[in-house]
Amino acid sequence: MKNKIFMKRNYRLFLCILLSMPVLLLSGCDLPSRLNFGKTSGSGESISKSGFYFNTVITVTLYGTKDETLLDDCFSLADTYENYFSNTIADSDVSKINAADGAPVTVHEETAELIKKGLYYGDLSNGKFDITIGKLSDLWDVSTKALLEKTDASMIPSDDEIKKALTTVDYQNVVVDGNTVTLKDPSAKIDLGGIAKGYIADRMKDYLNQKGAACGYINLGGNVLCLGAKPDGSSYNIGIQRPFDDEGAAMLAVSVTDQTVVSSGVYERYFEVDGKRYHHILDTATGYPYDNGLLGVSIITDESVDGDGLSTTCFALGLADGMALVESLDNTEAVFITEDYELHFSSGMGTKIPYQVME
Repeated sequence: MKNKIFMKRNYRLFLCILLSMPVLLLSGCDLPSRLNFGKTSGSGESISKSGFYFNTVITVTLYGTKDETLLDDCFSLADTYENYFSNTIADSDVSKINAADGAPVTVHEETAELIKKGLYYGDLSNGKFDITIGKLSDLWDVSTKALLEKTDASMIPSDDEIKKALTTVDYQNVVVDGNTVTLKDPSAKIDLGGIAKGYIADRMKDYLNQKGAACGYINLGGNVLCLGAKPDGSSYNIGIQRPFDDEGAAMLAVSVTDQTVVSSGVYERYFEVDGKRYHHILDTATGYPYDNGLLGVSIITDESVDGDGLSTTCFALGLADGMALVESLDNTEAVFITEDYELHFSSGMGTKIPYQVME
C-alpha cells in the first residue's frame, strides 16, 4: 500500500538506473527511516551498491573494476558525512551547533567547509537559499505529511507559527572561523539538507578518482554525478523526470561526461489540502511554499554541491532571474519546467550539452 502512495504522489521516486537502457532516469526518493538495500554486483564489468542516507536512496555504480571495497569505502564516506551533517542525529556537528545556545562549536573541517558553501549560496541568492531554514522546515514537516493518505487543514501551520519560525531564518547569523561555527541567534536551526548530498557525491568522486576508478556514476537521490565517460567513451544519458508522472517517466534526456545533473521540483515532496499543493521548497520571505509558476529546475555543472545549491536557488529566483543567474556562471547550464509543462533551456543546452525531448 505504501508503495502505491509513493507512486501516486511522486514522492521523490528513487532513481531507477537500468544499465541495459540508454537513459538513466533522474529523480529522487525520501523515506522516513533509514534502510539498507545491501550490495549487489552487476554482470560483466560493472559493480553496484545501494543504501539509504540523508532520507535518500543512494547508488554507486562502477565500470571496469571488480573491487567492491571501493563501493564499501564510498558508503563509509556517506555514513561519516551523515554523522557530521545531519540535524536529526543528536551528536552530529550540526546538531551540536543547533544545541549550543549560541556558543561557539568546533566541528570537523568538512562541516565548516560545507557550511561556508551554504553561506555562499545565501549571498548568491540574496537569502533565498538559507541554511538556517531548519525551524521553518520542521514546522511544515512536508516529508512526513507527504506520506499520509488523508490530509486536512490542520496540517498547514498557522500564520503566527510561520511568522515566529521566520524570525530564526537568517544565514547571516552563522559565523564560521576556521573550524569553529557560531549561531548568533541561539533559537536558529541549521539544516544542510539542501546542499549536503551534492557535497558527499563530490567527495565520493574525489576518492574514486584517487583510486583510479574513472568510469561510473554516483546517484544520491536526484543528484547524479558521472565519472568520466561510459566504458565505450560515449556520454551518459540522464533522464529528467516528467513532474507528477505516475510512472516516473523521463521528460527529456541530457548527455553529459564527467559532470553532474541535479534537479529540484515541487513534485518531489508535497501534500495537498482542498486541492492546493504544499511542497517542500519554502520561500524564506513568506514562510510558505513557493508559488512562482515553476514545477522543476535541473542544473548541469561540474560539481554536485553547486548543482544542489543552484537547483534550489534558481527555483527560488523564478524563471527569469534564475535563468539570468545560470547565464552568468561558467560551465553551468539549466532546464526549467514551468506549470504548463514547457521546457526552458539555457543558451548552452543543445550545443555544449546535447539533449533529447522524450515522446
